[in-house]
Amino acid sequence: MCDPEQKDLYAVLGGSPSDSLQQLRHRYQQLALKYHPDRLGGENSAESSVKTFLEVDAAWKILGDQTTRREYDLQRRAQELKQDWTVDSTVDLEDMTWETDGCECSYSCRCGGTFSVSKEEVQEETQRRLQELNEQEMHRGAQSGVLVCCDTCSLTIYVTWSLNKKMHMSK
Repeated sequence: MCDPEQKDLYAVLGGSPSDSLQQLRHRYQQLALKYHPDRLGGENSAESSVKTFLEVDAAWKILGDQTTRREYDLQRRAQELKQDWTVDSTVDLEDMTWETDGCECSYSCRCGGTFSVSKEEVQEETQRRLQELNEQEMHRGAQSGVLVCCDTCSLTIYVTWSLNKKMHMSK
């Protein structure tokens, strides 16, 4: 869903990842009205307008649904993390705020944005790390972690947690 050569779906709608669903819907509706094939009449640029409408519609189909938007955001974040990012700080998972409605932990960025890591990301990385470790390393307090980008700026943090402790996210 998030191909590096694919256009940024937020940019297609003229929005950003921090926009609410209502804001994105409003942007989609404005663009759909502007580029919809039924509203074009006999304009010369009808072909490019139809192409733009199809891009806008495809972006809305992904960003307009909470599940597909979250998947897109995760893939987008993973793509960004493949780049060489400077880590701003290290944060322990227990210092983050558990968001029960979103099944994720969040941490405020100095820009006003948010760093978020989902319960699934933590569980997947924990399982992967446990498979790598031997029993002796487990008794020495092995840790795991993931890089997390801010949802509004370019800062990145490294979120860590102990593999020996029960996660507070299991509440």
